[in-house]
Amino acid sequence: MKRVGIFKFISPQIGKSTTMRPDRVRRGRSTVFLVYLAFALVLAGYCVTPASAGERYMSGDPNLTASVLGANEFHPGAEVNLPVIIQNSGLIEYMFTYPTTLTPADLPNTAKLMLVDLRAGDAPVTVVSDPQMVGDLKGGDHLDVIFKIRVNSDAPSGTYRLPLFISYTYLDHADQYGQDLIQYYYSSKEVDLELPLVIKPEMMLEVVSSESEDVLVGLEGFSTIILKNTGNEDGSESVVNMATVANSPVQPVASSVYIGDFRKGSEVTVKYKIRVSKDAEPLTYPINVSVTYRNRDGAFVTTDPVIIGVQVQGKISFNVLSPPPEMTPGSQGDVEVTFSNTGSARVYGAQAQIYTQDPFTTGDDYSYLGDMAPGERKTAVFRLTVDKDATVKDYALDSEIKYRDFLDNDEVSDRIRVQVKVVPLAGAMAILTSPYTLVVIILAIIGGVFAFRSLKSRRSR
Repeated sequence: MKRVGIFKFISPQIGKSTTMRPDRVRRGRSTVFLVYLAFALVLAGYCVTPASAGERYMSGDPNLTASVLGANEFHPGAEVNLPVIIQNSGLIEYMFTYPTTLTPADLPNTAKLMLVDLRAGDAPVTVVSDPQMVGDLKGGDHLDVIFKIRVNSDAPSGTYRLPLFISYTYLDHADQYGQDLIQYYYSSKEVDLELPLVIKPEMMLEVVSSESEDVLVGLEGFSTIILKNTGNEDGSESVVNMATVANSPVQPVASSVYIGDFRKGSEVTVKYKIRVSKDAEPLTYPINVSVTYRNRDGAFVTTDPVIIGVQVQGKISFNVLSPPPEMTPGSQGDVEVTFSNTGSARVYGAQAQIYTQDPFTTGDDYSYLGDMAPGERKTAVFRLTVDKDATVKDYALDSEIKYRDFLDNDEVSDRIRVQVKVVPLAGAMAILTSPYTLVVIILAIIGGVFAFRSLKSRRSR
């Protein structure tokens, strides 16, 4: 026969001992265990659940640094946009979490309301930009600020440091009152930083003077320029380059001139030939000038171009100043035409040529004029013959003048109109050349011959 265990249970309500079966005891223990487990889970949720807890930061300040983004080497005379990168490397070391703590809206390592001011200091530059408001910068982030600077044209080469001042506000601490109120305490701070800036040694060009010599429309001439090296670099094996600007009608005949050593502070005179288009106007036209040289590192570099002006004078031209000569039909004679040099330069070995047309012919269509200065007059003589059937009216004959310019180039002027008048005969010649007069004369001659013969015949009887 199986024995059943009896457990003794002291009831707190009645203070008496009772006996229970073993299976009922096991079910009671399970119920108690479940109750304790539920209570433990609820307690654990209050202790570890972060969603309902606040954060308090016990340390951490902004830590700002600055540097130039990209290359920081510039040459004298440069005007550039200098990109500056500002980094906040401030960290938070301690943070506590409490169920009843409110989290502040700002972190203590955030630089707020930043004002960035770049200055020239002792560097030979000018900071064109004003101080800039750049807003907030959190810890671990960075931002870019661009300042416009201008390097002095006579800046010595070397490494300089530009002062950079950054003022900002940060959260010093926050006090919590009750469960729903936080009071913030902010502090201000200014950071003094430096940005390294390198000014490279480089040749700089300055045009001391520029003069044009007999540069005329449609012709070749010379231009003389004096260049000065105002930079901080000596150049060797230097070559002066000339180049046409855009659609300018002025073009250098030779695009480069070798000048050798070109030391800083020195001057060099360059004379070069240029050609002017026939379509040009008498204006001043630009030409780009630069210098290619070997620097101290042995590399060939080219300066920034400078623009010079070339004064172009009007083209060589001629006018007819003499009144129109008069000729009669059927006549031949010398016609004098006075030409004037209305251009701005002397011409050499000039000779005029006339082109005839019906009813004119000529056996000598050239006339030598010689050298002609601006404004000078010379008279050409042409032998012309007018057809006897020529109509009485004004005629326009073409002429031109061939000459040599000051470079001994053969040139030809534009066509020049020469007016010639064909007028009727006057006086005895008009009577003698009239057809009616000829008929009368012939009839008179015939009548005279008839009368003479009749008289002779009567005498012979």
